[in-house]
Amino acid sequence: MKVALGSDHVGFEMKKVVRAHLEAKGYECVDYGSNSPDRCDYPVYGERVGRAVAGGECELGVLICGTGIGISLAANRVPGIRAAVCSEPYSAQMTRQHNNANIIAFGARVVGEGTALSIVDAFFGAEFEGGRHAERVALLEAIERN
Repeated sequence: MKVALGSDHVGFEMKKVVRAHLEAKGYECVDYGSNSPDRCDYPVYGERVGRAVAGGECELGVLICGTGIGISLAANRVPGIRAAVCSEPYSAQMTRQHNNANIIAFGARVVGEGTALSIVDAFFGAEFEGGRHAERVALLEAIERN
């Protein structure tokens, strides 16, 4: 599976840890920036990852900024993206199973590396359940179209 990664300057170091973790598990990672700890604007990288996932270049994405909020807001502006900010593994699992989220986001100033990797593992280890949840995701998609 191909995974899109993105971060701002605050999430840059954690993104390297997440990338190594995912690659050790056999995922192919594509880094959409930022490429240094120098100050930058999170919307640029949220949009890049969002477009990569929505466009089919990558199946899922991981975004990291200070809180995960800003960068996820940017990704969610891209049609077809359901990016969820999670600060613990249970929500990460549930957002895949119930919301069919295609991008996980978290904050480097909110969670430590161990928790970040647990969030990533929960997200990538879960699958969309469909059923009644598919009907709700369809309602979300209808809102997006309108």
